[in-house]
Amino acid sequence: MTVAAIPQTNPQDAPNPQKKRISTKTKKRKLTPGIIFIYALLAFLTLVFLGPILFILVNSFKAKFSISSDPFSLPLGDMFVGLTNYETGLALTGTFQAIFWSFVITVSSVAVIIFFSAMTAYYITRIKAWWTNAIYLILVFSMVIPFQMVMFPTVKIADSLSLDNPAGLVILYLGFGAGLSVFMFSGFVKAIPLEIEEAAMIDGCNPLQNYFRVVLPMLKPTAITVSILNAMWIWNDFLLPNLVLGPSSEYRTIPIVVQFLVGSNGNRDMGALMAMLVLAIVPIVIFYLFAQKYIIEGVAAGAVKG
Repeated sequence: MTVAAIPQTNPQDAPNPQKKRISTKTKKRKLTPGIIFIYALLAFLTLVFLGPILFILVNSFKAKFSISSDPFSLPLGDMFVGLTNYETGLALTGTFQAIFWSFVITVSSVAVIIFFSAMTAYYITRIKAWWTNAIYLILVFSMVIPFQMVMFPTVKIADSLSLDNPAGLVILYLGFGAGLSVFMFSGFVKAIPLEIEEAAMIDGCNPLQNYFRVVLPMLKPTAITVSILNAMWIWNDFLLPNLVLGPSSEYRTIPIVVQFLVGSNGNRDMGALMAMLVLAIVPIVIFYLFAQKYIIEGVAAGAVKG
């Protein structure tokens, strides 16, 4: 008497009613009026934010008189001048030198802000004392003070201390950017468990090794977010470099050079101005695209309260 072999079944091959139910719900999802409204609102906001950039990009390929007469049309026919506006702008303003100094000032300022703000946030978060709380409150309060209120005292102090150079400008940017940076780093440090640092101390790390080898690598998402925010602000800043360095300085940045193209008394080359604005936008957009995946993570981490 032979017994028929019972076929072996794999539990993974068995139908999962819950999985089938989820997939069925996913397939049956329909566009409700609420979802359509959200999509329409997001599309409108996208056009609002991208509209000025597209406007500048399109007009950078037009003749300067066509920009004034028909600014919203595409550069077709006689209006299209190719790269002539870019060549004119680069020849008139010394943009390459301005890009170099903007790059040096921005990178140096961001590096200094990250280095000192992260250490300050770590110290005032871990050391519980009245004076560390006072330092934290002063730094947070500095975020709500507009630059125009301290503009003239800042310029006076910068002249007195001979800070009218790129190195001095980096120091000034450290002072203005420390408030937001310390605030974001402090929120992330509060979320780091003390047990991690205690374990590192047991393994033989001194306080400096504990910070640079354990804490600082964990601050990477927030550091990148702080870098993006400060880089966009410093790269596009016009008022502080113009007041400290001056429009005739050899260390002129891109915003100062772009302002030179605005001209006066009707002597204005709008085509070259649009082309230089495009060149000013491109580096910061590239930097943002490479680092955008860390923005939400870093902002959410910096918003955690311990």
